[in-house]
Amino acid sequence: MKVASWISDFFSLLYPDLCPACGNNRQRGEGEICLYCQDNLPRTNYHLQADNPVEQRFWGKVPVFRATAFFFFRKGSPYQSLLHQLKYKGNCELGRFLGRCAAQDLFASPDFRSVDLLMPVPLHVNKLRKRGYNQSACIAEGLAAVLQKPIDTKSLVRSVENPTQTRKGVYERFRNTEGVFSLIDKQAVASKHILLIDDVLTTGSTLEACVHALREADDVTVSVFVLALA
Repeated sequence: MKVASWISDFFSLLYPDLCPACGNNRQRGEGEICLYCQDNLPRTNYHLQADNPVEQRFWGKVPVFRATAFFFFRKGSPYQSLLHQLKYKGNCELGRFLGRCAAQDLFASPDFRSVDLLMPVPLHVNKLRKRGYNQSACIAEGLAAVLQKPIDTKSLVRSVENPTQTRKGVYERFRNTEGVFSLIDKQAVASKHILLIDDVLTTGSTLEACVHALREADDVTVSVFVLALA
Protein backbone atom coordinates (compact mmCIF):
# COMPACT_ATOMS: atom_id res chain seq x y z
CA MET A 1 0.00 0.00 0.00
CA LYS A 2 2.81 2.40 0.90
CA VAL A 3 4.67 1.60 -2.31
CA ALA A 4 1.55 2.26 -4.38
CA SER A 5 1.08 5.57 -2.56
CA TRP A 6 4.69 6.57 -3.19
CA ILE A 7 4.37 5.74 -6.89
CA SER A 8 1.16 7.76 -7.08
CA ASP A 9 2.83 10.72 -5.36
CA PHE A 10 5.82 10.49 -7.72
CA PHE A 11 3.61 10.60 -10.81
CA SER A 12 1.62 13.48 -9.35
CA LEU A 13 4.87 15.47 -9.29
CA LEU A 14 5.47 14.74 -12.97
CA TYR A 15 1.83 15.08 -14.03
CA PRO A 16 0.06 17.24 -11.44
CA ASP A 17 -3.72 16.88 -11.19
CA LEU A 18 -4.81 20.50 -11.47
CA CYS A 19 -8.19 22.01 -10.66
CA PRO A 20 -9.69 23.32 -13.93
CA ALA A 21 -11.03 26.39 -12.10
CA CYS A 22 -8.14 27.72 -10.00
CA GLY A 23 -5.24 25.74 -11.45
CA ASN A 24 -4.01 24.49 -8.07
CA ASN A 25 -3.24 20.85 -7.30
CA ARG A 26 -6.22 18.67 -6.47
CA GLN A 27 -6.00 16.20 -3.64
CA ARG A 28 -7.19 12.63 -3.99
CA GLY A 29 -10.95 12.32 -3.50
CA GLU A 30 -11.76 15.99 -4.08
CA GLY A 31 -13.71 15.48 -7.30
CA GLU A 32 -13.36 17.19 -10.66
CA ILE A 33 -12.71 20.59 -9.04
CA CYS A 34 -10.95 21.24 -5.75
CA LEU A 35 -12.85 21.63 -2.49
CA TYR A 36 -11.99 25.32 -2.27
CA CYS A 37 -13.57 26.01 -5.67
CA GLN A 38 -16.55 23.82 -4.81
CA ASP A 39 -17.14 25.79 -1.61
CA ASN A 40 -16.75 29.13 -3.38
CA LEU A 41 -18.79 28.32 -6.48
CA PRO A 42 -21.11 31.35 -6.92
CA ARG A 43 -24.39 29.43 -6.62
CA THR A 44 -27.59 31.25 -7.55
CA ASN A 45 -29.96 29.19 -5.33
CA TYR A 46 -32.71 30.26 -7.74
CA HIS A 47 -34.27 26.79 -7.50
CA LEU A 48 -35.63 27.98 -4.14
CA GLN A 49 -37.00 31.27 -5.50
CA ALA A 50 -40.14 31.54 -7.60
CA ASP A 51 -40.17 34.32 -10.23
CA ASN A 52 -36.39 34.46 -10.07
CA PRO A 53 -34.29 36.29 -12.70
CA VAL A 54 -33.86 33.13 -14.81
CA GLU A 55 -37.62 32.64 -14.99
CA GLN A 56 -38.06 36.30 -15.82
CA ARG A 57 -35.92 35.81 -18.95
CA PHE A 58 -38.82 33.79 -20.40
CA TRP A 59 -41.72 36.01 -19.34
CA GLY A 60 -43.83 37.08 -22.30
CA LYS A 61 -41.93 34.71 -24.62
CA VAL A 62 -42.69 31.07 -23.77
CA PRO A 63 -44.50 29.42 -20.84
CA VAL A 64 -41.95 27.90 -18.46
CA PHE A 65 -43.05 26.34 -15.17
CA ARG A 66 -39.75 26.77 -13.29
CA ALA A 67 -36.25 27.80 -14.33
CA THR A 68 -32.92 27.98 -12.53
CA ALA A 69 -29.16 28.16 -12.99
CA PHE A 70 -26.61 26.42 -10.82
CA PHE A 71 -24.05 29.22 -10.68
CA PHE A 72 -23.32 32.72 -11.95
CA PHE A 73 -20.89 33.04 -14.83
CA ARG A 74 -18.87 36.17 -15.39
CA LYS A 75 -16.28 36.53 -18.11
CA GLY A 76 -12.79 36.39 -16.69
CA SER A 77 -13.80 34.60 -13.50
CA PRO A 78 -12.03 31.36 -12.51
CA TYR A 79 -15.21 29.47 -13.34
CA GLN A 80 -15.12 30.53 -16.99
CA SER A 81 -12.58 27.79 -17.59
CA LEU A 82 -15.05 25.16 -16.35
CA LEU A 83 -17.40 25.98 -19.20
CA HIS A 84 -14.53 26.10 -21.68
CA GLN A 85 -13.31 22.68 -20.53
CA LEU A 86 -16.80 21.24 -20.82
CA LYS A 87 -17.82 22.78 -24.14
CA TYR A 88 -14.60 22.72 -26.14
CA LYS A 89 -12.12 20.38 -24.44
CA GLY A 90 -14.26 17.25 -24.18
CA ASN A 91 -14.26 17.16 -20.38
CA CYS A 92 -17.58 15.32 -20.06
CA GLU A 93 -16.74 14.03 -16.61
CA LEU A 94 -16.60 17.63 -15.40
CA GLY A 95 -20.13 18.15 -16.75
CA ARG A 96 -21.34 15.00 -15.00
CA PHE A 97 -19.69 16.09 -11.76
CA LEU A 98 -21.27 19.55 -11.85
CA GLY A 99 -24.60 17.97 -12.77
CA ARG A 100 -24.42 15.75 -9.69
CA CYS A 101 -23.56 18.74 -7.49
CA ALA A 102 -26.46 20.74 -8.91
CA ALA A 103 -28.89 17.84 -8.45
CA GLN A 104 -28.11 17.77 -4.73
CA ASP A 105 -29.38 21.37 -4.59
CA LEU A 106 -32.43 20.68 -6.78
CA PHE A 107 -33.60 18.03 -4.32
CA ALA A 108 -34.56 20.88 -1.99
CA SER A 109 -37.25 22.01 -4.46
CA PRO A 110 -40.44 19.92 -4.86
CA ASP A 111 -41.00 21.57 -8.25
CA PHE A 112 -37.74 20.21 -9.65
CA ARG A 113 -38.09 16.84 -7.92
CA SER A 114 -41.39 16.41 -9.76
CA VAL A 115 -39.90 16.31 -13.27
CA ASP A 116 -40.57 13.18 -15.35
CA LEU A 117 -37.90 13.46 -18.04
CA LEU A 118 -34.51 15.13 -18.40
CA MET A 119 -33.95 16.52 -21.89
CA PRO A 120 -30.60 18.05 -22.94
CA VAL A 121 -30.73 20.67 -25.68
CA PRO A 122 -29.79 18.67 -28.79
CA LEU A 123 -26.92 19.35 -31.17
CA HIS A 124 -27.30 18.96 -34.91
CA VAL A 125 -26.07 15.55 -36.03
CA ASN A 126 -23.19 17.13 -37.98
CA LYS A 127 -21.94 19.11 -34.99
CA LEU A 128 -22.37 16.08 -32.73
CA ARG A 129 -20.32 13.98 -35.13
CA LYS A 130 -17.59 16.64 -35.32
CA ARG A 131 -17.44 17.37 -31.57
CA GLY A 132 -18.05 13.78 -30.49
CA TYR A 133 -20.29 14.62 -27.54
CA ASN A 134 -23.10 16.91 -26.38
CA GLN A 135 -22.03 18.92 -23.34
CA SER A 136 -25.67 19.35 -22.25
CA ALA A 137 -26.10 15.57 -22.30
CA CYS A 138 -23.08 15.23 -19.99
CA ILE A 139 -24.74 17.58 -17.51
CA ALA A 140 -28.00 15.62 -17.83
CA GLU A 141 -26.18 12.38 -17.01
CA GLY A 142 -24.93 13.91 -13.77
CA LEU A 143 -28.40 15.17 -12.86
CA ALA A 144 -29.94 11.79 -13.67
CA ALA A 145 -27.51 9.95 -11.42
CA VAL A 146 -28.85 11.83 -8.39
CA LEU A 147 -32.43 12.67 -9.35
CA GLN A 148 -33.02 9.14 -10.67
CA LYS A 149 -34.94 10.40 -13.70
CA PRO A 150 -34.69 9.10 -17.29
CA ILE A 151 -32.96 11.07 -20.04
CA ASP A 152 -34.67 11.60 -23.40
CA THR A 153 -32.26 12.40 -26.24
CA LYS A 154 -34.46 11.15 -29.08
CA SER A 155 -37.78 13.03 -29.02
CA LEU A 156 -36.40 16.52 -29.67
CA VAL A 157 -33.91 17.05 -32.50
CA ARG A 158 -32.08 19.98 -34.01
CA SER A 159 -33.22 19.69 -37.60
CA VAL A 160 -31.40 22.77 -38.94
CA GLU A 161 -27.65 23.30 -38.63
CA ASN A 162 -27.64 27.01 -37.86
CA PRO A 163 -24.45 29.10 -37.58
CA THR A 164 -22.76 29.61 -34.22
CA GLN A 165 -24.33 32.22 -31.95
CA THR A 166 -21.21 33.20 -30.03
CA ARG A 167 -20.90 36.70 -31.51
CA LYS A 168 -24.55 37.36 -32.26
CA GLY A 169 -26.81 39.89 -30.52
CA VAL A 170 -30.21 39.22 -28.95
CA TYR A 171 -32.28 39.70 -32.10
CA GLU A 172 -29.80 37.80 -34.26
CA ARG A 173 -29.84 34.90 -31.80
CA PHE A 174 -33.64 34.82 -31.88
CA ARG A 175 -33.73 34.76 -35.69
CA ASN A 176 -30.93 32.20 -35.74
CA THR A 177 -32.96 29.67 -33.73
CA GLU A 178 -36.39 30.06 -35.32
CA GLY A 179 -37.68 26.67 -36.41
CA VAL A 180 -34.41 24.80 -35.92
CA PHE A 181 -35.82 22.25 -33.44
CA SER A 182 -38.38 19.55 -34.22
CA LEU A 183 -40.37 17.33 -31.88
CA ILE A 184 -40.41 13.95 -33.61
CA ASP A 185 -42.12 11.92 -30.85
CA LYS A 186 -45.01 13.86 -29.32
CA GLN A 187 -46.36 10.86 -27.44
CA ALA A 188 -43.08 10.41 -25.55
CA VAL A 189 -43.41 13.83 -23.91
CA ALA A 190 -47.21 14.27 -23.79
CA SER A 191 -48.52 14.91 -20.25
CA LYS A 192 -44.94 14.93 -18.95
CA HIS A 193 -42.97 17.47 -16.92
CA ILE A 194 -39.78 18.02 -18.93
CA LEU A 195 -36.59 19.48 -17.50
CA LEU A 196 -34.80 21.12 -20.43
CA ILE A 197 -31.03 21.26 -19.83
CA ASP A 198 -28.33 23.50 -21.30
CA ASP A 199 -24.85 24.64 -20.33
CA VAL A 200 -25.13 28.46 -20.35
CA LEU A 201 -28.03 30.92 -20.44
CA THR A 202 -27.27 34.16 -22.26
CA THR A 203 -30.29 35.49 -24.17
CA GLY A 204 -32.32 32.28 -23.83
CA SER A 205 -33.20 32.13 -27.55
CA THR A 206 -32.09 28.50 -27.95
CA LEU A 207 -34.13 27.38 -24.96
CA GLU A 208 -37.14 29.38 -26.17
CA ALA A 209 -37.00 27.58 -29.51
CA CYS A 210 -36.86 24.22 -27.71
CA VAL A 211 -39.87 25.10 -25.56
CA HIS A 212 -41.84 26.14 -28.66
CA ALA A 213 -41.13 22.74 -30.23
CA LEU A 214 -41.96 20.77 -27.07
CA ARG A 215 -45.32 22.50 -26.70
CA GLU A 216 -46.50 20.78 -29.85
CA ALA A 217 -47.19 17.82 -27.54
CA ASP A 218 -50.40 17.67 -25.50
CA ASP A 219 -50.39 18.82 -21.87
CA VAL A 220 -46.62 19.16 -21.62
CA THR A 221 -44.96 21.13 -18.82
CA VAL A 222 -41.46 22.51 -19.35
CA SER A 223 -38.94 23.66 -16.75
CA VAL A 224 -35.40 24.82 -17.47
CA PHE A 225 -32.05 24.09 -15.86
CA VAL A 226 -28.77 25.65 -16.98
CA LEU A 227 -25.39 25.13 -15.45
CA ALA A 228 -24.37 28.78 -15.64
CA LEU A 229 -26.15 32.13 -15.89
CA ALA A 230 -24.33 34.79 -17.89
